Amino acid sequence: MTDPALRFLEPLEPRTRGEAVLEALARMIDRAGLTVGDRLPPEVQLAQQLGVGRSTMREALNRWEGLGLIRRRRGDGTYLAARVPAPGDTVPVMVQLEGEALLRLLELRRCLETETARKAAVRASPAQRAEIGRLCDILLAIVARGEPYRAADHAFHGAISDATGNPMFGQTLRRLEEMFERSAESPFSLAAFGLASFPMHRDLADAIAAGDPDGAARAINAIIDSVETEIRGIIGAGHGNDAPAAPRARA
Repeated sequence: MTDPALRFLEPLEPRTRGEAVLEALARMIDRAGLTVGDRLPPEVQLAQQLGVGRSTMREALNRWEGLGLIRRRRGDGTYLAARVPAPGDTVPVMVQLEGEALLRLLELRRCLETETARKAAVRASPAQRAEIGRLCDILLAIVARGEPYRAADHAFHGAISDATGNPMFGQTLRRLEEMFERSAESPFSLAAFGLASFPMHRDLADAIAAGDPDGAARAINAIIDSVETEIRGIIGAGHGNDAPAAPRARA
């Protein structure tokens, strides 16, 4: 039996793939009124209706799964796990979806990184405090020179996780980062993304060096607030979504 939601799809032009598949699915979800918990039509029917190969459809759904938008149940089907916005006129649907997925990820990171910063400020040894400060100097110098900074940023935050004395902090943060799949052309993959938050890294390093857990918590929350503000600016300040509202920095 053909799934009734399929009537909201039209075959794609042979040259159109990738982003067009995802936009077509988002449009179908909106027009069919599908919500979180609803099951999508079978993958093979989606591919046939759009006139694309199953590998193309599988790749598109894999991308959505990487963003936490769908959940697959073996032998049962594919279900919506988060709200999918209708394609807009100004912001590409995948930018909206990646931005909202990042906001959900940051909500988790805020809880974990606040506690990481607090424990690092309390538990770090003198040598670890000095190393965090040194890595912060290196990171900010690299950012000031306009050079690629990802490795230095990971080293800085990794040193803070190590200073907690609990390796699960660092392991969990790395897994959270690996969970999020973004496209190479995504605005969230650009080197300029997140740059506004780097001056606050000095506040974080200084608070840990001073053994000030409240100051460390304020600094990491200010960093996350800055990134959230940037994400919301990219996906559109007036764009309604089910992602968490930007909270104020906590002590």
